[in-house]
Amino acid sequence: MTVEYDLVVIGGGSAGLVAASAGAQLNARIALVEKHLLGGDCLHYGCVPSKSLIHAAQVAHHVRTGSKFGIYTSNPTIKFEEAINHVQNVIGVIQEHDSTERFEALGVDVFYGSGQFTDSYTFEINGQQLKGRNFLIATGSRPAIPPIKGLKEAGFLTNEQVFSLKERPNSLAVIGAGPIGCELGQSFARLGAEVTIIASRDQIMPKEETEAAAVVQKQLESEGIRVLTKSRAKKVEIIDGKKHLHVGDQIIVVDEILLSTGRVPNVESLGLEAAGVDVGKAGVKVNEKLQTSVKHIYGAGDVIGGYQFTHVAGYEAAVVIQNALFFATKKADYRVIPWATFTEPELSRVGLTETQARERYGDDVAILKHDFKEVDRALAEAAGYGFAKFITRKNGEILGAHIVGPHAGELIHEVVLAMSYKMKIGAIKSIIHVYPTLSEINAKTALQLTKQSYAKNDRLQTILRRFFNWRRSLV
Repeated sequence: MTVEYDLVVIGGGSAGLVAASAGAQLNARIALVEKHLLGGDCLHYGCVPSKSLIHAAQVAHHVRTGSKFGIYTSNPTIKFEEAINHVQNVIGVIQEHDSTERFEALGVDVFYGSGQFTDSYTFEINGQQLKGRNFLIATGSRPAIPPIKGLKEAGFLTNEQVFSLKERPNSLAVIGAGPIGCELGQSFARLGAEVTIIASRDQIMPKEETEAAAVVQKQLESEGIRVLTKSRAKKVEIIDGKKHLHVGDQIIVVDEILLSTGRVPNVESLGLEAAGVDVGKAGVKVNEKLQTSVKHIYGAGDVIGGYQFTHVAGYEAAVVIQNALFFATKKADYRVIPWATFTEPELSRVGLTETQARERYGDDVAILKHDFKEVDRALAEAAGYGFAKFITRKNGEILGAHIVGPHAGELIHEVVLAMSYKMKIGAIKSIIHVYPTLSEINAKTALQLTKQSYAKNDRLQTILRRFFNWRRSLV
């Protein structure tokens, strides 16, 4: 049987589910193809389980360090399997929102299995040909496996296995010091494992401002995590049941190895050649409208490379829906893309780094910075570490923001809103912030531009000095 759909969505992760749900609610005829489980990497192996485990680890850490508030307890008894059960329970609850039944109730035809294009208007799955006016490729990505000698034979974990562990490894080496590696490394350490994080660059989280990443690294090390920078694993051997990891001239002996070394787009076996879709090293090639080399076939999410975040995948899906179902006029706008790393302290970012800003605007750059140690709410919570750093032009145009400290992932959104609507930094300075809240750091940081401008304006200082002298003379 041949059925014609307005949109055939290939992949039931973040981008695919947003597109299928929105399309069906617009009364379009939608087919959704998924190889394994709806919800994709984010629900089963990424955002949801990692943040659930992070929270369990934070509870353990806060119990362990309660003495700084005058609250003394014995060291917590950690039952790792129960912490993992919490993770799986959260996945189960959220899975209900991503269930087959929910999407079928919306009118989506859901197909499970591996399929491939037979031509640019046909996707075949389980012997059935799905004909579509438009297609969306949203097949996501998978963990990259580095070519380390002996790694395959020794065995390793990725984000696809780590949340199903029944027992906590007593010692863990994390290869890769990006957000996932740092988040999970800190979590396992707080749950009682001895952790070593191996970073190939000269800092952890190399996409972040160096001084912000340094605050996180200092905290990791203060918790007993060993961080090796400018280091690469060369070889793994199994000796007496332990994994011996050769890193430079050192040998690290651990129970388990966790890989966090990047992602690979899932483009194999889709028959993209038959459809005429061009693929590059980063994944499926798309234009500004997220069209592939075949205009009625679109791409979104990790499979197209770029910003590999759930919220970006959802945004891209919305762009595709407008272009595929209505008129192909919408361009993806990546000018304001925020993200956060959920270590403790958290680290969030939007826009340019200081280096990028100076490369683009030269001397027309102002750096505004304020420390959490000068924010009363942070001090009340013994969280007076880290800072906010805003990067603007001298006229107040916001170029970027970097926050490292308590709840940085929440605090960044005030700046995101301002940048999205092209407000200048003065808008953040001028609104009233509740006292005492952590959000005061945004206002205090924004105020720095006014202070800097005043400090450099000798004429204004002279005028004000004369004015107040005159006022005093009237008394």
